[in-house]
Amino acid sequence: MQNFENFLLKNLPISKSIHPTYEEALHKMLIAGGKRFRPALLLGVVKSYNSLMLDSAMHAAFAVELLHTYSLIHDDLPAMDNSPLRRGKPTLHMEYDEVTAILVGDALNTYSFEVLANSPFSDYTRVQLIRELSSNGGLNGMVLGQAIDCYFENKPLRVKDIKTLHTNKTAKLIAASLKMGAIIIGREELGEKLYDFGIKLGLIFQIQDDILDVTKSSQEAGKLTNNDEDKNSFVTILGLDESINQANILADELLAELELFDEALKNELSPLLSKYINRHK
Repeated sequence: MQNFENFLLKNLPISKSIHPTYEEALHKMLIAGGKRFRPALLLGVVKSYNSLMLDSAMHAAFAVELLHTYSLIHDDLPAMDNSPLRRGKPTLHMEYDEVTAILVGDALNTYSFEVLANSPFSDYTRVQLIRELSSNGGLNGMVLGQAIDCYFENKPLRVKDIKTLHTNKTAKLIAASLKMGAIIIGREELGEKLYDFGIKLGLIFQIQDDILDVTKSSQEAGKLTNNDEDKNSFVTILGLDESINQANILADELLAELELFDEALKNELSPLLSKYINRHK
């Protein structure tokens, strides 16, 4: 992912103003690192079928990371999770103030679509990418999941409703990243297949995060842990042992489905997915 990191650093949002910290704050969380999991999925799909399109695909991967980073900034706000730590660094509302964190999140959100609108694809492909990112990251996707998560704090949900919550909050953006890779290479049928795979991948990702929340320290995780007692996490509702069992079931299903992918796609995604599919173990 070094090429992506280089692209990100060269394309950080630029805003020259009289504000003393706005520009610095815009960059702070983007350059703090992170797993870059969603961009890696998108770029992995593109590389599997047409490596000549990788440079162009960087724009779409960057847009996904911008939107994801905005969601983390807002998720950490006092009105939501009230977290002091993200990616091993102080959260923006801690380092600056709450207003700055809100506005930086807003800026990164909208900038993600500016990046896609200016990306070096056909008009048709740009519209498809914008539609995919907005529908999965917006009112019927990630934002809906966040709304459900916050509203039902201290109100235990049924297991099927927790899956609905986290399908929206976490899984849809992961699924969209895979599908956007397929859109770039013009394989829409593959995109639907990858989207369904991505929903399962997103659910195991969330179950694992819930497991790590109770088994890792904040220093190990790079963010505040043991912070989900009032939330509808899988561990809160199912308990640790059953959550691990559910993660194991999903891991087996995902690895079996991965074996059915085209050889090139399987070889490209396997190292990344094998690392994350079993990270709860």
